[in-house]
Amino acid sequence: MNQNKRRVVVTGLGTINPLGKDVATTWQKISQGESGIDTITAFDPSEYKTTFAGEVKGFDPQDHFDRKEVRRMSRMTQFALYAAQQAIEDARLTVTAANKNRIGVVIGSGMGSLDPIVENVALLNERGPYRVSPFFVPMMLADTPAATISIQHGLSGPNMSVATACATGNDAVGQAARVVQYGAADVMIAGGSEACLMPLAFAGFSVMKALSMRNDSPQTASRPFDQTRDGFVVSEGAAVVVLEELDHALARGAHIYGEFLGYGASADAYHISMPAEDGSGAIEAMRAALADAAVAPKDVDYISAHGTSTLMNDRAETAAIKALFGEAAYDVAVSSTKSMHGHLLGASGSLEAVICLQAIQHNLLPPTINYETPDPDCDLDYVPNQARPAQVDVTMSNGFGLGGHNATLVLGRYAS
Repeated sequence: MNQNKRRVVVTGLGTINPLGKDVATTWQKISQGESGIDTITAFDPSEYKTTFAGEVKGFDPQDHFDRKEVRRMSRMTQFALYAAQQAIEDARLTVTAANKNRIGVVIGSGMGSLDPIVENVALLNERGPYRVSPFFVPMMLADTPAATISIQHGLSGPNMSVATACATGNDAVGQAARVVQYGAADVMIAGGSEACLMPLAFAGFSVMKALSMRNDSPQTASRPFDQTRDGFVVSEGAAVVVLEELDHALARGAHIYGEFLGYGASADAYHISMPAEDGSGAIEAMRAALADAAVAPKDVDYISAHGTSTLMNDRAETAAIKALFGEAAYDVAVSSTKSMHGHLLGASGSLEAVICLQAIQHNLLPPTINYETPDPDCDLDYVPNQARPAQVDVTMSNGFGLGGHNATLVLGRYAS
């Protein structure tokens, strides 16, 4: 690690996703290999070739927010606020007049808030321009979750949004950690949020032919690295972490889940919707993250793969890991928890960071469920179907997005 950088640790975790509305429930289901994928209830999917998704169920925003606030927030913002509240409470972080300028927020989304756009386009077309909601613009802006978190908690440090498609969650955590490393803040609230289970977005993914169509068995539809995979499963939710400068965390007696060790980002510069077949962009992001962390490939215990369950992504990511790790690729455990929670798009990276930190805490490798038929092009140890006890000290988490965005995080066990 560059000694000029301040050390950054993770002191708080929060999430809401198809597996659960908190970290403990989510981890329990991950460790048991349970799926959160089911038939869509948010709208009638009968006209679509895919009728299932990773839906957050049982979430009533009025249980958590004022009724007036609920009307002024998109579902994406509600998820982000809910996860951030959990993470801040988990970190036992107290905001005061003395420290509020040193606490900031980076929250990203791959898709943004589509629901207010769809609703207000309908109002405009049906009832005219002056029936559009006065809250429409702030509701749909991608930076609104970060802004709203800062307003609700009185956080006046650096505040921004990140949008790098499905790499967003990793980039949000990585960029927030940089803010702390270089001294612009002592604490950053970071993560991703996504809420696009609606007809328009679902239609877009469907016509791209990107979604699995295993309608007769939704729970087995997401099958990363399996030869019979036929597409990804779109999901919704949010995950947020509290990143904190080490001495600041120690001084207040915070619980430390793990240490942020490294971050790397790159672009494929290849195609708007397909990864580079040789995995060159992914290789560069992983190489940069390991270099930033001063970690050798042989020292990585677990790779949280992007692993979307699409033919090209899983093949390219496997090739990239083998190219960078060499023979060590066959010694490291690699799994995709998207097999259980689906693909939360811009929130996937932050959720998978939370899962990596839980793997470190519990010394348990999360499984890739629904792995039945090996693919000759995907021949690594994907921790098939059942979680596995193991010493987990260093983890690497990949996030790759449309447009060729690549972002990798390295998180490890905290050692004084």
